[in-house]
Amino acid sequence: MKDSADIILYNGMIQTQDDAHPMAEAVAICGNRILSLGSDPDILGLASKDTRVIDLDERLVLPGFMDTHFHFYEWALNYDNIDFSKVGSFKEMEEAVLKKTMALDRGNWVLGQGFNESDWPENKMPDRHDLDRIAPNNPVCIWRCDLHLAVANSLGLQLAGIGSATPDPRDGVIEKDVSGHPSGVLKELAPNLIRDVLPKLSRSAVLENMQKTIGDAHKLGLTSIHDIRLMGGLDGADALRAWQSLRQENKLDIRCHVALPGEMTDQAVDLGLFTGFGDDLLKIGYLKFFSDGGMGARTGWMTEKYLDAEYGMPLTAVKDIEKAALKADQAGLSVMVHAIGDRANKEIIAMFQRIEAKGKTQCKIPHRIEHVQMVLPQDLEKLSVLNNIAVSCQPNNLSLDISMIDSCTGPRGKYAYNLKSILKKGIPLMLSSDAPVADPNPLAGIYSAVTRKRMDKTPEQGWYMDQALSVEEAVKGYTSTPAVTSGRGRDLGSISKGKLADMVVLDQDIFKIDPDDIADTRVDITLFDGRIVYER
Repeated sequence: MKDSADIILYNGMIQTQDDAHPMAEAVAICGNRILSLGSDPDILGLASKDTRVIDLDERLVLPGFMDTHFHFYEWALNYDNIDFSKVGSFKEMEEAVLKKTMALDRGNWVLGQGFNESDWPENKMPDRHDLDRIAPNNPVCIWRCDLHLAVANSLGLQLAGIGSATPDPRDGVIEKDVSGHPSGVLKELAPNLIRDVLPKLSRSAVLENMQKTIGDAHKLGLTSIHDIRLMGGLDGADALRAWQSLRQENKLDIRCHVALPGEMTDQAVDLGLFTGFGDDLLKIGYLKFFSDGGMGARTGWMTEKYLDAEYGMPLTAVKDIEKAALKADQAGLSVMVHAIGDRANKEIIAMFQRIEAKGKTQCKIPHRIEHVQMVLPQDLEKLSVLNNIAVSCQPNNLSLDISMIDSCTGPRGKYAYNLKSILKKGIPLMLSSDAPVADPNPLAGIYSAVTRKRMDKTPEQGWYMDQALSVEEAVKGYTSTPAVTSGRGRDLGSISKGKLADMVVLDQDIFKIDPDDIADTRVDITLFDGRIVYER
């Protein structure tokens, strides 16, 4: 590493997330690494005539944000579809579908994702009749925000071959009305019947969309993501090929762990793959399994009945997950298991207890439980004594789920999103977005973890505030904890001499402002691999 800097940031509030040197005024970057950090005079002395010197004007600098649960490939595939995340009513949903329909030729698919009927004043789930009325001449399929439920119109159902006599697919539900006809509501794997008949994007279009989404991620301060597979494993090989193409073409401007579907366990083991295999930009991630569905679709697996439904449903049998996880564990392939309901978490924690009891793991990177959305205290206690487990939780989902959880679980909602209890038990807690299920903005996630409010700042006093995190704890969940837990702690997660130069400059000091204003904070500069990739 040379002695002069390529970029210097000075006159800043640099929160390093490095306990040995928690604060600095200035940082010098050489190539893709951090050359030095310290006081303004010391660091400015490293400038040459070619150094770009940036006055931070006392702005806050943090390590680049890491999102460890992001359906990034799915986000890219749907880049041009309807985004319902800002739609606030059933009427606005209808208007969005109509607008998209009018922009397309007759017969073209109308697709969208992100509606949340539980926060609409009408609190009404769409059905095929609603969509038929809006778009009678175009097939339509729209996904709920949690991706565990979709709604199709009659033409969409017809093209997918879904009728009165169509049986439920494995791990899926085709909802029927009182007359036995499909209502249009498809749960869990049933929407894959629609996915199977959708026109495929060309390879060039997929890569172009991925580059657009990487640019959007930079605007949010994201420099590292874990690209996670959806249930069914349909996108596993295609996603890995796409990421490899970007890497080969030197167009990969974000660090990525690419998860593989659990259905590919045998192939991954036979190929000798292991979690962490790769380079500084692209690595093999985790094998992804699903133990249950989602609470919005009432398919999250519960120990007690929902107030308005049964117990939910297990998806992949725990014994089948355990068999695959044991094989993966001995091959150095870490697994991640989706667990939403308290019964699902109970069973998966017990499964990891049995795996740990079998003997020495070959995994250098911990296994993970994803979401841990509702967990009972006694099961959290069992989780806390396991040696090789971390959790990834999504505070932005909390802001979407408050109304839904209150309506379907009542007072048992106190067991949902128990982020503080997880931390107090000493369990490594990574925070993430689950995008496109929720907003990918890490600052919105920090806001949600700290205030436990919806994005409109309700409820005023927060929701089960005994489980709220401090700003410091939430920031660690997006920086140092995911870096260490993912095996990248030597290079990422803090602003430290010799580490990779991934950083974000914010327009407000989120440690000092009113927590209600954190979500309104903007990213001014994102540095990735020693380069400024976004500047507002």
